[in-house]
Amino acid sequence: MNNKIRIFCVDDHPLMREGIATVVNSENDMLQVAQASNGREAIEYFADERPDVTLMDLRLPDMSGIDAMSTILKKFPEARIIMLTTSEGDTEIRRALAAGARAYMFKSMPPRELVDTIRHVHSGKKRILPEVAAHLAEHLGDEALTGREIDVLQLVMEGSRNRDIADLLSISEETVKAHVKHILQKLGANDRTQAVTIALRRGLIQV
Repeated sequence: MNNKIRIFCVDDHPLMREGIATVVNSENDMLQVAQASNGREAIEYFADERPDVTLMDLRLPDMSGIDAMSTILKKFPEARIIMLTTSEGDTEIRRALAAGARAYMFKSMPPRELVDTIRHVHSGKKRILPEVAAHLAEHLGDEALTGREIDVLQLVMEGSRNRDIADLLSISEETVKAHVKHILQKLGANDRTQAVTIALRRGLIQV
């Protein structure tokens, strides 16, 4: 056991945790030593177990996986954390890597990619798989939404009208209309509904 890579899995779905445990424990050089179902448990259990590699889901019930990872890295900067998620949004990929993730993987990837990435990260390296790089490259050079534009788009997604958005953000209705126009242009969307769909897919806003 002392020679095995000690794995910690953080995911709110029991079947996913058990599936990962099956994959990991079938490898001669790996052992899953702990599981957590939310961010709070992840932070607590990491401190107790000090695993070699952590597999962190992006979306957890109580906080984002990125926030949980950032909290862990503040106390344990040597932590090696892999984001393992269904989210393919380029914004979330960039955010996770900027926050300190050593790799970003989609749950749809083959088990062999998972164990290979675990070994790669355990050796002290970072890994960007071709599928992840493709999602990043798709929007490379796109003009980013401003913080205010994201606020507006979030409220559009929630069903707010321009007048409601203006009141909530303490700006004029004309300013809201200008923000919406810029949002449509930057996202290449034809209307508000399409803009919301694109933004959700890219991880710019959250449900």
